[in-house]
Amino acid sequence: MDCRSESATTGQGRFRVNANGKLLDVWLLVRCVSCDRTSKLTVHERTPVTSFDPDELHGYNVNDPNLVAARLLDPLLARRNRFTLDWTGAWRLDSPSAWPDQAWPVQVRVAFEDPVPVRPERLIAQGLGLSRNEVLRRTKCDIPLHRRTSTGFTFTVLAGD
Repeated sequence: MDCRSESATTGQGRFRVNANGKLLDVWLLVRCVSCDRTSKLTVHERTPVTSFDPDELHGYNVNDPNLVAARLLDPLLARRNRFTLDWTGAWRLDSPSAWPDQAWPVQVRVAFEDPVPVRPERLIAQGLGLSRNEVLRRTKCDIPLHRRTSTGFTFTVLAGD
């Protein structure tokens, strides 16, 4: 009977490279968090060895952690293998607990350490302790607040009523 868990981890972040003549198959090994079973995400299938960048091929052979992260963030790999990343709890907005004697409006710059997709309105609401309606009313931003972004942005908070 197959495990019905929808959560997996890369564990130690290992690739499996299999040569078949002059063709290579490359998989990223993942482990189910519930049953501890190993599965494979297809990275390359029946790809000629000559089409690989030597550094990339070396990265697959030595299980380069940066290459593991890059492959997991690749939307084509996710679509092809039918998976989505769980970003629950992967972000926070560090802000002062109070805005003492700040001249309004206040401009805030958001920078991402990792490309975690988040809706700006949720990030701002949680970080500043505002309701999402209040965020929409009191903030001005050059990007849509309701669409996911994973790149830095700046917004301005206007004074409350």
